Amino acid sequence: MGVSEFMLQGAKKSLIEWLRQQGITDENVLHAFDVVERHKFLEQTNTILLGRAYENTPLPIACGQTISQPLTVAFQSQLLQIRPDDTVLEIGTGSGFQAAILAAMGAKVFSIERQLELFRKTRAKLTNTLKVSNVFMHYGDGFEGLPNKAPFDKIIVTCGAPNVPAALLQQLKVGGIMVIPVGDGVQQMHRITKVGENEFNAETFGEFKFVPMLQKTVKVNS
Repeated sequence: MGVSEFMLQGAKKSLIEWLRQQGITDENVLHAFDVVERHKFLEQTNTILLGRAYENTPLPIACGQTISQPLTVAFQSQLLQIRPDDTVLEIGTGSGFQAAILAAMGAKVFSIERQLELFRKTRAKLTNTLKVSNVFMHYGDGFEGLPNKAPFDKIIVTCGAPNVPAALLQQLKVGGIMVIPVGDGVQQMHRITKVGENEFNAETFGEFKFVPMLQKTVKVNS
């Protein structure tokens, strides 16, 4: 038996109310979760996965990767304090769900994916299937950022970094915010505000577990 649109919409509404109960108070974030449908970022023929689309759990996508759990996406999005027309650099496109959430919040998103196969799949989905505007995908090494598009109002890293890459700090505007999980195995969520050209304030927001942030790009499997 398939998963009906009615069931999916009901599950989405329940998820949004649950996110609110977990401390997601930014109405812009909650509105984006209503507009951006997580089930459309999953394999549409897999009814088991579709039925779990609005559970607070990571789910498998292409290339052995996962789509992050909704609370993590919402939490990082809230920490970014997105304002209309912010330029955002995202490290780790993955399924494209986080990028689509930020775009729905009014940001112009430049997103880097290091796996070429996943980059191609996600770019096709965002551009051709879902018609998501304001997301511009790049294939490359997230540690290097996008110096030719810098500086950015906000930077979000969606994988566990061993440290805060210096190149990303340089690409952040003064007054800008970076949200990045830092650590090996289990990470501390950091929000770093650039208060001067070489001056930063850092806050931490608890422990999370992300896939590791890796250097270098990955070509299509032969």
